[in-house]
Amino acid sequence: MNNKKAYDLRRSAGFMLGTSYRKVSALFQIRLKPFEITPEQWSVLYQIHLEDGLIQKEIAERAGKDRPTTTRILDHLEQKGLADRRTSDRDRRSFQVGITDKGRELILKTLPLEMAANEDVRGCMSEEEYDTLIRLLIRIDHHMKDILERE
Repeated sequence: MNNKKAYDLRRSAGFMLGTSYRKVSALFQIRLKPFEITPEQWSVLYQIHLEDGLIQKEIAERAGKDRPTTTRILDHLEQKGLADRRTSDRDRRSFQVGITDKGRELILKTLPLEMAANEDVRGCMSEEEYDTLIRLLIRIDHHMKDILERE
């Protein structure tokens, strides 16, 4: 065994963000299972619910997903009858996405599950700590976006 001190991944922001995300996502996934939708599909459908008629690029940006992943998710949502795509009035090369009545109903039934998962996260910290966490995550998100755009 060598004498070098091992790098402690518990001090790595990326590693800890990833492990925490996977645990929160797994909790939400368990709760969504009866509705036959994944957290990733839910987050895209929720964006469509918030603003009907977005184009795929806008949905990808708002859901924090790349375009190919968003396209795949939209395919699944369409197959399940939760969303539909139509040629955009603004740009014939893109599609506007709408939520169906079935999709709207699913969001209304499952939004409390997402809110409860968020409350579970909040349960291990004070209100001030939670506010600080959200501010820091937003700062990290913007900082990493800037770095990625330069790469």
